[in-house]
Amino acid sequence: MRRAGVRALLAAAVLTAGTACSSSGGGMGLGDRTASPGASASAGSGASPSPTGPPAKGSATVTATVAKGLKSPWGAVALPDGDLLVGSRDEGTVSRVDTETGKVTEIGSVPGVAPSGEGGLLGLALSPSFASDRQVYAYFTTESDNRVARLRYDERRPAGQQLGAPDTVLRDIPKGVVHNGGRIAFGPDKMLYAGTGEVGEVGLSQDPESLGGKILRMTPDGRPAPDNPTPGSLVYSLGHRNVQGLAWDDDKRLWAAEFGQNTWDELNLVQPGKNYGWPKAEGKKGDPAFVDPVAQWKTEEASPSGIAFAEGSIWMAGLRGERLWRIPLAGPAPSAEPQAFLEGEHGRLRTVLAAGGSQLLLITSETDGRGAPALDDDKILRLSIR
Repeated sequence: MRRAGVRALLAAAVLTAGTACSSSGGGMGLGDRTASPGASASAGSGASPSPTGPPAKGSATVTATVAKGLKSPWGAVALPDGDLLVGSRDEGTVSRVDTETGKVTEIGSVPGVAPSGEGGLLGLALSPSFASDRQVYAYFTTESDNRVARLRYDERRPAGQQLGAPDTVLRDIPKGVVHNGGRIAFGPDKMLYAGTGEVGEVGLSQDPESLGGKILRMTPDGRPAPDNPTPGSLVYSLGHRNVQGLAWDDDKRLWAAEFGQNTWDELNLVQPGKNYGWPKAEGKKGDPAFVDPVAQWKTEEASPSGIAFAEGSIWMAGLRGERLWRIPLAGPAPSAEPQAFLEGEHGRLRTVLAAGGSQLLLITSETDGRGAPALDDDKILRLSIR
């Protein structure tokens, strides 16, 4: 009963929030052009934001090591039974992690992955119809571009051979040694969102014709969502530097974490068609032409990666900052100052998943070439939060 209960909580939390994508996610359609997915509580759900947020001060305690010995983990997604699929950025493989026993089994590789620098096999997501179509989506770097493909997961085949041939749904996302973006998520609207980077070419973020430095929104087949801000365009928002985390709150507001350059890393509340300023603005500038972040950090304190929504707060993994940030929310704004946990205790932190109720799963990133890995790195940790 314990195994079934824990797995049911994890699967329900991750899939409902859209973390069938590695960070948590969701979003709604744009029939009401005055709001983003959940930018106001009335946009889609009819619910009202809580008049008060969660406690100003929270807690985050590691309660268990779920798995260890992972190599360059990046994207992660929960299966319906609560096990995880975790991708290796540098090896281009996907493994299944038993969240009760910690057993790690390679299920297959993604053909065409060309790891280099910050590129490789990045975000993962499950099809909204996974129960019937068994499709796993992957964002990855090739020799020529970044792209999104879907692969059928067949558990009846031998281990290591359970992923089918990739069916590319989107190609020609700019690639580089750095800033490849890579986080993907299906929203409650069953559209696929992808965070991309400007690959070090700062002009791409403000170019509406480029897929770099954007949040993209598409159908499961890779076509522009029919109610996107610009008809026929995949671009949902622009002016981003390197989007690394996507998550949706209970009122279906879309949040994104991204790298700054030398001064400010950002957490943004994403609204359709809006411009988030890069490279003309970094952090809070008060320029009416751009949307300011709702929270910002010095780059040495964050370098944010994955985010998740749980217990009324956004939880943000920090790479260079080597800490987990909690940002309590009251509607579309923080209700208190961000709070840091686990500073320096587990090294670089890459991906965070809501795991039901007051639990998170947190994936470290010490084997990504910039850490100082121990023999049992990288790890998946289970946290109790408040």
